[in-house]
This record gives sequence, C-alpha cells and structure tokens, in this order.
Amino acid sequence: MAIHQNSFGQPIGFPVADWKECAFPPRTTMYGKWCNIEILNPEKHAEELFGAYVKNRNDPDWTYLPYGPFDCFEDYQEYLKTNCSGDDPLFHVIIDADTKKAIGVASFLRVRPDIGVLEIGHIHFSPLLQKTAVATEAMFLMVKRVFEELGYRRYEWKCDALNLGSRKAAERFGFSFEGIFRQDRIYKGRSRDTAWYSTIDQDWPILKKTFEAWLSADNFDKNGRQKKRLQEIRKIIN
Repeated sequence: MAIHQNSFGQPIGFPVADWKECAFPPRTTMYGKWCNIEILNPEKHAEELFGAYVKNRNDPDWTYLPYGPFDCFEDYQEYLKTNCSGDDPLFHVIIDADTKKAIGVASFLRVRPDIGVLEIGHIHFSPLLQKTAVATEAMFLMVKRVFEELGYRRYEWKCDALNLGSRKAAERFGFSFEGIFRQDRIYKGRSRDTAWYSTIDQDWPILKKTFEAWLSADNFDKNGRQKKRLQEIRKIIN
C-alpha cells in the first residue's frame, strides 16, 4: 500500500475521497438457495428457535453467549421481545429453505453508518444449522449485504478469546485476526478477553469469489459432501 504524507512529512492514512455515510441495514429479507434471512419476530420465530435450541439439551452452545440457556419457552420468548426487537443489535433469523423453519440467529450490531463500520454478533446456530451449507450461505448473504449492497468499509467479528469454535469460524469465513483485548468485559460473572477479527471492503472481491465457488453445485458430491474446503478455495483464488 502506498505511503501518504501530509505537508509536514508525517505518514497519514490514505485519502477517502467523496465519502458518503452508509445506509443503516434494512429490515428486508435476504434470499439464498439453502436459506433465507429475515428480521427476527419473537411472535413468529420464538417457538421454532426454542425447539431447535433445546433439542437434545445443547446447553454448551450457550456458554459463550451473555444470556441463556432457557429452560422455559415463555422466558425465552420474553427475552427475545425485550432484547432482540430493536435496531441495534438488529437480529436476524436464518430460515431453512426446505423446512421453512427458523434454525439460528445472527445480528448486525454497533452499526456506524457515518464511518462505514459494523459488527456481526449474537451468532447462535442450532444443531440443525451447525456445519451445514446453510450456515455458510447465511454468512455469505450477510457479508454480501454489508459490502455490496450497503457499501460499508469494515465488518467486525468479536468473541470470547477462549471460544475456539467461534474463532475458527471467523477465520474460515475470511476474517483476519487483529488481536486480544484483555479483560474487555464481564459476563455471566466471569472475565472475558475478547478476540477481534475483521474483514474490509478491499477483501470483498476475493471473499465473494470464494463463497460463490464453495456454494456452487460443482463443489458437492452426490451425497452433498463438500469437495473443497472454503479455505482451500480462498488460497487458490488468492
């Protein structure tokens, strides 16, 4: 990257010409092959989500979230109504295209349209969604909205530094590790170091090609198994 200097000979960031504030993420549905992503509606989606999350008592999936697990459906629905119905975080549900049921959530949060930065968080994939093509497509649809539809410059992913599953997922989806914020917060009565990841608009062309190549029919065998991993494809394209 070229080095820019001011009139004093000091190095400065590259100019951002004609910058215009981005739009706030809309409440419109994102459509894919394996899934659709729509705004969470507690009245409509709570029962399906609760059923997906409590299947086989997957309590460990709640460990690194600042809330849950919920034993009672009414408590879960009330939590959604109280905490997940606003604009920031803007909660989305992932709808399986085959079953038409909500099987996971993710949100846009800490949205800064003025500087083109937002974060993806509150990611909670039920067992029906984990390690599936649906999950990968959902992340693709959301990052596509951020960069291609809305023109943001930076997309962040943050998680408990001890949450190895989330960290591996961030790297798989093309986010770059930026460091650890030590003792960043307290949740559920314990300290959290936060791992920061991001991807930026300059990464988007390669990310887009990678996701599209992975999601193409040619990348799956007759049993629906992937032929090449996302990271493998990204190395080839890069």
